[in-house]
Amino acid sequence: MTFFELFAQPETYVSLLTLTFLEIVLGIDNIIFISILTGRLPEHEREKGRITGLVIALLFRILLLLGISFIAGLVTPIISIFGFSFSGRDLILMGGGLFLLIKSTLEIHNKLEGEGEHEKSGGKSQFRSIVIQIVLLDLVFSLDSVITAVGLVKHVSIMITAIVISMIVMIIFAGKVSEFIHRHPTIKMLALAFLLMIGLLLFVEGFHVEVPKGYVYFAMAFSFFVEMLNIRMRKKTSPVELRQPFEKEKA
Repeated sequence: MTFFELFAQPETYVSLLTLTFLEIVLGIDNIIFISILTGRLPEHEREKGRITGLVIALLFRILLLLGISFIAGLVTPIISIFGFSFSGRDLILMGGGLFLLIKSTLEIHNKLEGEGEHEKSGGKSQFRSIVIQIVLLDLVFSLDSVITAVGLVKHVSIMITAIVISMIVMIIFAGKVSEFIHRHPTIKMLALAFLLMIGLLLFVEGFHVEVPKGYVYFAMAFSFFVEMLNIRMRKKTSPVELRQPFEKEKA
């Protein structure tokens, strides 16, 4: 079936809209992670860091979709330890979960108890380090996203179209999401707590423990709704201040 014949069918658009919506939902944790990491960059480099991270995520998803046979091979057990069989996908999820747990814990410590950071001349090396961290987690999030797409839609062209559309939407709104997170310290701490939870879910999923993601997203949405009410109530009081990168030296 050609591309034009495929998109001439009404059911194609139903599949496309459904998958696009799911890809946006699955990309929320990626946006949160990228927003937290790029917050450690100077303000003039944050947008560049966000776009770089999301474009890398898009490339990962497309490459994985074009290698569906590779994806199928990832679910084949390759190692067995103490009665547990682990596939390539399981090992990637476990590694990504541990990385996310460690990174989120360190970020929470730095924001609450760490020493203030000051802008240094090694800006390029710091930007490169943050991009590498984004790439590592993009690989994990992309794997989850692509496996979801393969399970829902049969045609690769629909999958790629949905992923490109969802990524364009995320790029448009990523800046606003990032600014909102960094403008409200309590939202930033809540976002880090979300990342801790997602890291734990990724890790246990590597042990074939399936936790319905609907419950997780509902808990995240409910916590966010409660915190939005708190923000409205605190508007007339002095906000909490977390340690920020590149604080100015006091004379």
